[in-house]
Amino acid sequence: MLGSGEYFVSKNGEILYTALGSCIAVCIYDIEKKIGGMSHYMLPVMLRPDEILMSEVGRYGMCAMELLIGEFIKYGTRRENLIAKIFGGGNVLRFRKSDGDVTGSNIRFAKKFLELEKIPVQSEDLGGYSGRKILFFTDTAKVLLKRSDTEKNQKIFDKERTYKGMVLHKRQTVPSGSVVLF
Repeated sequence: MLGSGEYFVSKNGEILYTALGSCIAVCIYDIEKKIGGMSHYMLPVMLRPDEILMSEVGRYGMCAMELLIGEFIKYGTRRENLIAKIFGGGNVLRFRKSDGDVTGSNIRFAKKFLELEKIPVQSEDLGGYSGRKILFFTDTAKVLLKRSDTEKNQKIFDKERTYKGMVLHKRQTVPSGSVVLF
């Protein structure tokens, strides 16, 4: 199961699974090589630049998508052979007004990123007020989707709520005078 901030590419015909609330899952498939991958991100971009060396960059759409496409390139994929499917962005968590339109931003980011990369979106299931469970068959690009009622699947949304709190409210800083190795 892919959690928030994770991505994976498979050339072995695996089935990737994730559960979404306000997060976005982008499934990408190489129609020539018959390999697929998925990223699962919570926010479109970093909120604070000082996090870049201290955070799990896969939680941010901009990094998650670049990492996912980078994995495809390692397998010799050509961008013109890629197609995408996008899921998530449900209004299932309560965000503060100061957090902005998180779900709308997630959806707009995914669509714009794929447009700029010239990766056509074959299908999408976005927005609304329910969560989603996604099964992505990496050898065929087939997706099984099940909508989730937030009240009946509270465990999934509690996990996303915890992750949201960590991302939006926890400030990680590097103590002054310290050295960060990378």
